[in-house]
Amino acid sequence: MLILGIDDAGRGPVIGPMILAGCLIDEETEAEFKKLGVKDSKQLTQKRREHLAEIIREKADTFEVAIVYPSEIDGTNHMGINLNHVEAIKSAEIINKINKGFGKIKVIVDCPSPNITKWQDFLKTKIHNLSNLEVSCEHKADRNHIAVSAASILAKCMREKEMDKLKEKYGSEIGSGYCSDPLTCKFLKDYARKYEKDGLFRQTWSTWKNLCDVKSQKKLGEF
Repeated sequence: MLILGIDDAGRGPVIGPMILAGCLIDEETEAEFKKLGVKDSKQLTQKRREHLAEIIREKADTFEVAIVYPSEIDGTNHMGINLNHVEAIKSAEIINKINKGFGKIKVIVDCPSPNITKWQDFLKTKIHNLSNLEVSCEHKADRNHIAVSAASILAKCMREKEMDKLKEKYGSEIGSGYCSDPLTCKFLKDYARKYEKDGLFRQTWSTWKNLCDVKSQKKLGEF
C-alpha cells in the first residue's frame, strides 16, 4: 500500500510563511527511509535535513509542498477561519493534487488540533475523492510514521529556504521568525511599522498586535 504523510512547518512564527508538505511512498521506500535515519525534522540538524530532503525528493513516488504566506493567514483569520482550518484546507489541496491514478492510499496527517475527530471530519469535507483513501489524523504522527517524518523534513527545508530569502532582503537580524527568538523580537520592535505593508508579519498574531499597540501608545504619549 502507498502511504501519504502530511506535516507542517512554521505554524507558530510571527514572521514568514507556514509550509505544508505531503510525501507519498510505498512500504519498501518507507523501510529504506527508516534505515537512512528519516525522522521528525525537529530531531535533525539543518545540514542533515537538507541531505535527507534531497533523497526524499528523489525516491518518493511523488511529493507536494504548499506555501501559506502571512497575507493569506491574516486574510483567512479576518474572515473567521482559524489556522487549524487553513491547515486542513491546505492538507486537502495536497491530497487532491497527489490522489490521481495511484490506487489505494493510506493518508496520515499530523493533526494540529486538540480535537482530532472534529478536525479530521472537516478535512474530509475538502477532499474531492475519498473512495480510495484511508485517512488517519494523529498527534505526533511526525514521530510515529516515516512518511510523515519525510513530509516534515520537506516542509522544514522549504520554510528555511523561504526564511533565507527574507534574510537576503531584510538582513539576518530577522532571526528565525519565532517569537521566542531574541533576534526576531528585536527586529519586530525596530521594524514593525516600517515593513508592516510588506506581507512580512502575521498581523493577526497577538505578538504583532501587542507590540504595535505599545508603539502607538508611546507615540501618543510623546505629544
